Amino acid sequence: MVLKRFLGSKATRSFTVVSVLAEMKRALDRGHNARAILLLAVAVLAWKWAVIGLVAHGLASLIRRDESEHSSSQPA
Repeated sequence: MVLKRFLGSKATRSFTVVSVLAEMKRALDRGHNARAILLLAVAVLAWKWAVIGLVAHGLASLIRRDESEHSSSQPA
């Protein structure tokens, strides 16, 4: 019950939306336009369901980490 109230709070939803929008900006800066559009859609949904935004933010971080590991392991 407490977790449901926490995830439904305005502060949590706002934080989730802002973090997803930051991921969207990062995707745009790196030229990943399709990912940025998807993250924008997730940000809209995250206002209603904070869990969606938290999961998307986690997945975006994992994808970004995986991409950086692949790019650093390849010779220049």
